[in-house]
Amino acid sequence: MNTDRKHTPDTSADRPERSFPAALGCLVALLALEALALIAVVIWLGVLEAQATASDSVSGLALLLIGALCAVWLVLTAVAGARRRSWMRGSSITWHVIVLAIAIGCFTGVTAVPAAGWWLLVIALLGIGLVLVPSVTVATAREVAPYSEAQDDSEAKPGNGPRAD
Repeated sequence: MNTDRKHTPDTSADRPERSFPAALGCLVALLALEALALIAVVIWLGVLEAQATASDSVSGLALLLIGALCAVWLVLTAVAGARRRSWMRGSSITWHVIVLAIAIGCFTGVTAVPAAGWWLLVIALLGIGLVLVPSVTVATAREVAPYSEAQDDSEAKPGNGPRAD
């Protein structure tokens, strides 16, 4: 699958190559800020892990690894958004649904922190809302070449069709 926009034919007259919607810019900025915040959290967790006792090290390393993988995921999604790749929409929605679940968790339990929950809830809803804005969907839509019967005939192979008995 070729995702390089320079080599695919332009089949969409309503999508100029140079247009970059403001909503997509806001989404990329939000993802980049989330990535930077998560990188800061991973660094903080790394410092805590370096100071931890041996009994805490396994769970601390696991949390550090998960945080680092999520930070890489967010960086890749933000870069994909800046490059207008279609897969970034699904990645962004998945990330923000996870943030939404974390936000809901912040409102309950023994260690509830409602202030953090409200911030995370706003960020998650803003991220999902920005992905669903029509200009973002159009700007990141995958271009598909129109179907032609000539392409279908060129791909046909002898012996693969129906048998005439």
